[in-house]
Amino acid sequence: MPEPLEQLVDSLLYEGYALYPYTPGATKNATPTPFGIVYPPVYAAECAGAFDHARLECVAEATSGARLEATLRYLAPEGERHAAVERRVEIGPIGAGERETVRFGDGRLTLRSTEGADGRLLVRCCVHNERAVPARLARGDALRRSLLSTQLIVRIRDGRFLSPLEAGGESVNTYPVLASDRDDTVLGTTIVLPDHPQIAPESRGGLFDSTEIEEALLLHVAALSDAERDEIEGADPAVRDMVARAAAATPEDIMALHGRVTLRDRLTTEPPRPPDGLPDPTAGEPEVVVDGVRFVRGGRVTLRPGPDADLHARLVDGRTATIERILVDVEGKAHLGVTIDGDAGQELLRETGRFLYFFAPEVEVIGE
Repeated sequence: MPEPLEQLVDSLLYEGYALYPYTPGATKNATPTPFGIVYPPVYAAECAGAFDHARLECVAEATSGARLEATLRYLAPEGERHAAVERRVEIGPIGAGERETVRFGDGRLTLRSTEGADGRLLVRCCVHNERAVPARLARGDALRRSLLSTQLIVRIRDGRFLSPLEAGGESVNTYPVLASDRDDTVLGTTIVLPDHPQIAPESRGGLFDSTEIEEALLLHVAALSDAERDEIEGADPAVRDMVARAAAATPEDIMALHGRVTLRDRLTTEPPRPPDGLPDPTAGEPEVVVDGVRFVRGGRVTLRPGPDADLHARLVDGRTATIERILVDVEGKAHLGVTIDGDAGQELLRETGRFLYFFAPEVEVIGE
């Protein structure tokens, strides 16, 4: 697999592996909480919402010489707690219309395709847990006999996949999406993703609960106590390495995660440009007059949001602020971006351009 896709699957593979504060003694880390669990058949039959298999189904346009192959990646539980080891199973290549099954441990992986009436290939990749277990097994015991965080990757040579989000299919316990620029790879995971998912270049790597905000998680790691760090140091090496990597983040690394907006024309993919002779609309206006009142960039105001404003606005009622940006929408309504005077984060908001916005009737101009 291309390296960016490997990195993406690596991150997905450990999603939910351990949760903050990442210590093995924490109650929520007593059992794993990964996505994509394939349980033993007996347990799945007894537990609503549990599956003993995962099936990826997608559609491909292919030549007569097309070849298919697939990779299963999952975590195999090891030890009494949530520790696990990575496992990988490969299958194929096989030709169009063929079927192949490989067995591994207590499971099996199958890849097959059939030609439809429209000449397209219906491709299926399935993984089953065949582990024999007694009835009425506790969840913790079932997890120790399950395939955790199953990731299915299907590739085609001399062909391309249609978007599973558009072509549909009868996938089970996984949500497939296109995963390569050439649309020759489909990734099935139980975290809902868009087609062509990517890891942000600012990312410091998987944090095991990255469905949270990565910036916040890095700050949480920085706040771990010495006792928690000592407990982690003697625990699962995968957790220890993750925490060490997160703790090595510099303030600049964390600031880079604070937010990014990239504007592109949806057809040309180039950054949008204002028409010749017109200013950049995102830069805002130097001033605006609303109902006879003049608002100037850099001017000072008192905030008066009123009783109908949301809670966050009412929290700064009566505070003085500086107008940092003035935007006028297509209907002519003015939006005043401000920072709070005397607030410890005022300079940070200016540096990052993350202002608090109010309408003109919600502020009072302080005499010029």
